[in-house]
Amino acid sequence: MSPAARARREEIAREWARAVYPTAYVPMSPLEIERYLLGLVDLIADAVQAEPFTADPVAVVGHRLVEERFNGPETLQRTVDVLGHALLFSPELRDVPRLAEKVVAILGSVSTGFATAMRLDAFDQQEQVKRALLAAKLRAERVLKVSEARFREVFDSSALGIAITDLGGRCVEANGALAEMIGRDRGELTGLRLVELFDPTDAEALAVAYRSVGEGRVARVREQRRLLREDGEPVWVHLAVSLLRDADGAPAYHVTMAEDVSELHLLQKNLDFQLLHDSLTGLANRQRLASRLEALHGASRAGITLYHLGLDAFSLVNSGLGHAVGDRLLVEVGHRLEALVADEVALVARMGGDEFAIVVDNSPTTPGVPAMVDRINDALRRPMDNGVALSAGIGVVDRPPAGWDVAEVLRAAEATLRRAKAGGKRQWQPYDRHADRLLRERQARAARMPGALAEHELEVEYQPVVDPVGGRVLGHVARLRWEEVGHDECVALAEETGLSLALGQWALAEAASDASDPDAFGDLYFELSPMQSRDEDLVRTVKRTLDETGLPASRLRIFLDTRSTLEGLGDDNAQVLRDNGIATGLTRFNGGQAELSLLDELPVDELVLDPSVVRRLAGRPESFLHDAVARMVALIRSSGVAVLVPDLATGEQVAWWARVGVDAAFGDHLAPAVPGYELSG
Repeated sequence: MSPAARARREEIAREWARAVYPTAYVPMSPLEIERYLLGLVDLIADAVQAEPFTADPVAVVGHRLVEERFNGPETLQRTVDVLGHALLFSPELRDVPRLAEKVVAILGSVSTGFATAMRLDAFDQQEQVKRALLAAKLRAERVLKVSEARFREVFDSSALGIAITDLGGRCVEANGALAEMIGRDRGELTGLRLVELFDPTDAEALAVAYRSVGEGRVARVREQRRLLREDGEPVWVHLAVSLLRDADGAPAYHVTMAEDVSELHLLQKNLDFQLLHDSLTGLANRQRLASRLEALHGASRAGITLYHLGLDAFSLVNSGLGHAVGDRLLVEVGHRLEALVADEVALVARMGGDEFAIVVDNSPTTPGVPAMVDRINDALRRPMDNGVALSAGIGVVDRPPAGWDVAEVLRAAEATLRRAKAGGKRQWQPYDRHADRLLRERQARAARMPGALAEHELEVEYQPVVDPVGGRVLGHVARLRWEEVGHDECVALAEETGLSLALGQWALAEAASDASDPDAFGDLYFELSPMQSRDEDLVRTVKRTLDETGLPASRLRIFLDTRSTLEGLGDDNAQVLRDNGIATGLTRFNGGQAELSLLDELPVDELVLDPSVVRRLAGRPESFLHDAVARMVALIRSSGVAVLVPDLATGEQVAWWARVGVDAAFGDHLAPAVPGYELSG
């Protein structure tokens, strides 16, 4: 086994331990529980990969859980939840054929073993009662009447059905519990062959079982069989058959104890249903969808289409009308989607929350994707009973390649749904391989970013801030760099992953340390990310950084994100920074009316225009837009606020902005960003 596979199995064992630990008292430490469950994970994973496949070896998992007292009311459900997800999406099992079908079989075997072990455990506890009963029966023949009275009390008051039969199988005596169980009078049972009380299909197997006990080949037999009531209705019972010997040790009678487990049998059927269905809507769940998707994808002649739906703004329903209303709407959505594809070979599933999926096996009469999307939203926008109308974003994977497995099809559909959701309400998108590749690369970078920061793979570079007229270097602006990823994308990735504060604090400390030489560096210009601009501890972080690095406050220029400040989340930071002698400004300034109002409301010394302003003007002839920007710059500067321009890439851009009269600029044409050590050199 590869180290990666071993590590994944250990991770599954840990997840399993965390899930079941609170459900029952187990006399083990958490580490011992993990080790014990790891052995069961190995057994299950090996069974999934075994060829030919059989789920029989896994039945022992349920027994072992009960043996070690993992027998709480929620233990089985949590076990199924953890194993169902882990097995379906484990990299070790990715290439196992018919994985979803095997996982369902495995979970069913575990559940059956667990339920059987729970019943056996109950029977073991009752075994002493039965032994006392049998001993009392023997003693009754040779001791005083008081012993007979004790036996009779136990026999008659037991909640279990009990029958004593001769070796020929005829009933010698039966208690009231057994008679009540099958709806007959107690007296009717004496003299009857006991096998006549069972379903005829069980008669032969029961006869074999009784012979095995009578001949001494087995000490006892435990089986689940069906008794028949007088009206023909079956009663599922768990039987325990053993042999009663006479005083000389010779076989004398069979003792049969029967526990009515009809409710438990129904519970087992319900559990089997719940393994593959959503408990709220009754639709297929993700596991059943995966199994069905695998079957259709492998056998479809015209190809399949997967529609992944996410209801728009459904949280408003839950928040405004209550979760009970939201639940009723989800059920209604499920009914409408099922009605929509009633004439197709299709399956509707609830993926969780407010997301659904429809897999369709295409035929010549199946509507095309655009028509099907319209039908889906038409069905949703019809008002519900409470007047609520819904819409959905939809990601569509139409006829995926034959080489794709189920996990890849589901992943592609979910990623496509996210792209559709990003476009607004009631939007849909087909799967786009190029867009998906870019998204996966971006998500991979985002996932790696925390590790890259911890391993010092990111660095801070410094780009000169220049007077565009005289060419004098006024200072340097800090820019992030991670391999081929530039500053703007680093900031965006950090915002998406929640790393922005940690990254910004590290970058500020690095930059303040590198800017210690005023002659080589000048002022330090530092643009804050949106999350940093909203940080309530920003001022304390900046002051601590200045204290630790020795950088004078007069040489630091902090620029807050304009949009965050516009939302009222950076006002206090701007004022307190200014009160501490630090020049404050705004970055990514577009010049809208609301943004211009900030110049009156906040103590702003300077601002950095948004790079989009520069891009819009580049490469086009002088126009109204140029004139409007020039007037805006003049107006801002007349209020005492300096204007900086970023990302100047050509001499023509530098010349135009110099004529406009901006105070400073930076960009690759003026000077590229360089590492701190190169600057100091």
